[in-house]
Amino acid sequence: MPKVKTKRAAAKRFKMTASGKIKFKRAGKRHQLGHRKSAKRKLRLRKGGYVHPSYMDRVKGTLRYTA
Repeated sequence: MPKVKTKRAAAKRFKMTASGKIKFKRAGKRHQLGHRKSAKRKLRLRKGGYVHPSYMDRVKGTLRYTA
């Protein structure tokens, strides 16, 4: 049985914490920041987030050897 590979796209987007949570950075802060997005929205995009417990198994499945 061959090894199961880690999904590289997921490995670049998610990081494991020491307590076992998975954190991520919010999407939407790359371009069109001078217009279209309010200051309040851009402020909220600065903060990252944690993967919801109901999605943990799915994300951990893609992060085989990094999790």
